[in-house]
Amino acid sequence: MRRRRHAEEECNVYVDGFIVAVPKGNIEAYKEFSTFAGSIWKEYGALEYVECIGDDVPYGELTSFPRAVQAKEDEVVVFSWIVYGSRQERDDINAKVMADPRLKGDQWQMPFDGKRMIYGGFETLLRL
Repeated sequence: MRRRRHAEEECNVYVDGFIVAVPKGNIEAYKEFSTFAGSIWKEYGALEYVECIGDDVPYGELTSFPRAVQAKEDEVVVFSWIVYGSRQERDDINAKVMADPRLKGDQWQMPFDGKRMIYGGFETLLRL
């Protein structure tokens, strides 16, 4: 019984998901930015911070990741997510992150066009 309860608790995480188009020339800057920002999210309690660079992301006829973020020839799609213990934890953590002075200033400008970023918060439906 104890094992089952633990599995159910793991299933109830909350996830923020992101898709961005990053210029190929900015990949290292993006990685540096994400490493720093991710460490702050984790410091405030995020359970996971994951960044994935597109490897097999075809441009679809009607819909696709590249179409969604209006990726250009010189850009690559990055798919990311942050895992939290609950929606409330996510809201609390994000408030702290957004107020953190370490993320202010010119050295931490986003190395991508934030206007084309797609993001949202998701309740866990299934986790195997």
